[in-house]
Amino acid sequence: MKLISWNVNGLRACVQKGFLDIFKELNADMFCIQESKLQEGQISLELEGYHQYWNYAIKKGYSGTAIFTRREPMSVAYGIGIEEHDQEGRVITLEFAEFYLVTVYTPNSQSELARLDYRMRWEDAFLSYLKGLEEKKPIVFCGDLNVAHKEIDLKNPKTNRKNAGFTDEERGKFSTLLGQGFIDTYRYFYPDQEGIYSWWSYRFQARKKNAGWRIDYFCVSESLKEKLVDAKIHTEIMGSDHCPVELDIDL
Repeated sequence: MKLISWNVNGLRACVQKGFLDIFKELNADMFCIQESKLQEGQISLELEGYHQYWNYAIKKGYSGTAIFTRREPMSVAYGIGIEEHDQEGRVITLEFAEFYLVTVYTPNSQSELARLDYRMRWEDAFLSYLKGLEEKKPIVFCGDLNVAHKEIDLKNPKTNRKNAGFTDEERGKFSTLLGQGFIDTYRYFYPDQEGIYSWWSYRFQARKKNAGWRIDYFCVSESLKEKLVDAKIHTEIMGSDHCPVELDIDL
């Protein structure tokens, strides 16, 4: 089974940059997007053979997630069941017979870490939500987690030590999550791979210089480890300031 996750940074803009061709070319069984920046009815995608599930932020033109899947899920849930965290369309959960698929767009701590305290509350709530699901069956979750976990995961760790996405607090929460029995699938396959990133600032010709961050992930429950086949980061694909990430898994 081939799964794709991509922060499209505005789906309407991404469609103008070839999203539909990329979607067909990747030919995924399940395709998750983050930061759709849409309200219901603002776009109509003809994706033959796929079921579509959308979660929208209350605030217009902000956040938002979607999942397109060939397999119809047994159930669908939007959000994590906590009002404070469910206003921005950040989470969709699909239940299948063997596993849950969760896509997530983790809140950014923002400049001067204006939203770091909120981010910490979110991290605790989201981990609790995952562990609750995992009591029933294993989890595959993916998305823009807005954190580069280790120094190997971004080009310039020293100059970003106190910036959103690379604070001790955010990195610590991701370490805690992995310590609770989840696997960062890309690092599982490529523990020492340097210079492969999934996001580049639009400023300073960052992508051209490959001054990037790896902040987009597929993580799975430890119990799925034997079913992992490969993980990929499609740095060649344009259309957003992020590139798609992939998980191949035998489910």
